[in-house]
Parts: sequence; structure tokens; C-alpha cells
Amino acid sequence: MSDNPVIRALMSHRSIRKFTARVPTKKTIETIVRAGQQAAFGYQSASVLLSRDRQHNFFHAPLVFTFCVDLHRAERIAKRRRWKVASCDLHLLTFGIMDVTLMAQNMAVAAEGLGLGTCYIGSAMLRAAAIAREYHLPRRVLPVVHLAVGYPAEDPPVRPRYPLEFSLFEGRYPKLTDAQVRRAMETMDRGYLAQDYYRNANFMIPLRRGRNETYDFSTYSWTEHICRKLGQWWTSPDDLLTTLEQRGFSVTGRAMRGRGPNRARTARR
Repeated sequence: MSDNPVIRALMSHRSIRKFTARVPTKKTIETIVRAGQQAAFGYQSASVLLSRDRQHNFFHAPLVFTFCVDLHRAERIAKRRRWKVASCDLHLLTFGIMDVTLMAQNMAVAAEGLGLGTCYIGSAMLRAAAIAREYHLPRRVLPVVHLAVGYPAEDPPVRPRYPLEFSLFEGRYPKLTDAQVRRAMETMDRGYLAQDYYRNANFMIPLRRGRNETYDFSTYSWTEHICRKLGQWWTSPDDLLTTLEQRGFSVTGRAMRGRGPNRARTARR
């Protein structure tokens, strides 16, 4: 299977954060986006924004795509079909995020297959208001994730992943043993420490709430890094709920009142 170009591209994925001055051609960009459109969509509720502003793009990449859950288009179609949307926003957002994820990954694989490098940036929802202003987004369009794309100016190693026994469960979900958890942690931590990943990035999440720092870059690795996120970041949903409501979505039901019955009626000519 190592001779299969698709498998080889998937298995060699790395996040690229340094790019050459070379700019992808219009044909290359269109090919990447068309590959994204061929993802297995449920609602085709993903749309994509493009920035070529290297000065302000993440990592000064020549291209940054921003993927959005886009219900504005579907609701315009429904209006022309004389349907009133009755599906709740939680359902629509769930399927929309699926569509965004599939489109983004198709585009990342396509770009890497054409010799470019990519890096996901997960802050789009946190910056939704600013992105909406910049791109004049209508309501019911929610930025979800960015993808920086360009020709690589670095060659980092492939990052570690969990052992297969910690990811593939056949027949039923197992009762994970302490030994399995320990092996998974060791796989991740040894791999990142061997690459000096956090030392080279000079990044360690600061501790909060009176905890004393006991790590340095010789011991700080992936499991401590991810646990600091889980244990300290985004402890309240309020900011995200506010962002969703500003973009015209409600997952609490408050904005659903008055939307009509569960099944909207079609108009008859």
C-alpha cells in the first residue's frame, strides 16, 4: 500500500507554517476547491472564503481558506421552493460542521497531492464577528476553521498519533486498561519529545489557578499540553453561544419560537 499515492499523501501529512514566495496558480486554486466540493456532503452547507493577503494571512501563507457553515444559500433555495425551514439549528449546525470538515479535508489532501503544504487554524469561530465584517457575511453563515496553504519552506517530521489499539475498536468499545492508556500516553509523549516539538516552538501553556510549574521542555509533551487545554480553556459555553446567536443561529431554542410547525407546508399553484 505504500506505493499508493493517495495513501502515501495521507500518511505523510505535516502541518506547514513556513512558506516560499511562490504563489499557486488560478488553475491550482480552482482544482483544490473543486476537489473540496466533491466531498460526500449531506446538505452542501459548506462554503469557503479565500484571502490572498500574505501580509495579514496566518504564517504569511499565500492563501488562507476559511470554511463556513452556510445556511444562507439553502434558505434562499427553500424560499424559492416556497418552503419554510423548520429544522432546528442544532441539527443544521451538526450536519453543517460535518460538511465543513469533509470539504476542508478534501482540499487539504488535494493541496498536498499537488505539492503544497497546509496548516489548519482552529480559531475561526472565536473570530467570527471580525470575519463577518471583513467578508460582509450575511446572517446564517458561521466561520468554523481556517486552512493556510502554500509551497513549503520547511520539512518537519510527521507527528505522532495514538497506537491503533487506542483508536480502532471492533465489535464493541472496550474497557480501557491503565496499561493501554499508559502506552498511548508514552507513544505520544516520546514521539513529541524526540522531535523537540515544544522546545522548537517555544510554547508551553501557562498554568492557572495556583498550580506550580514542574515541567520544562525536556519533560513537557503532548499529553500535558492537551490536558492543560482541557483543564483550563473554555470553561463556559457563553462566548460560543453569543457568537452563534450573533451569526443567526440558536441551539438553546430561544430563537426558534415562531418558526412554525415541524413540517412546513408547500405552496400550491
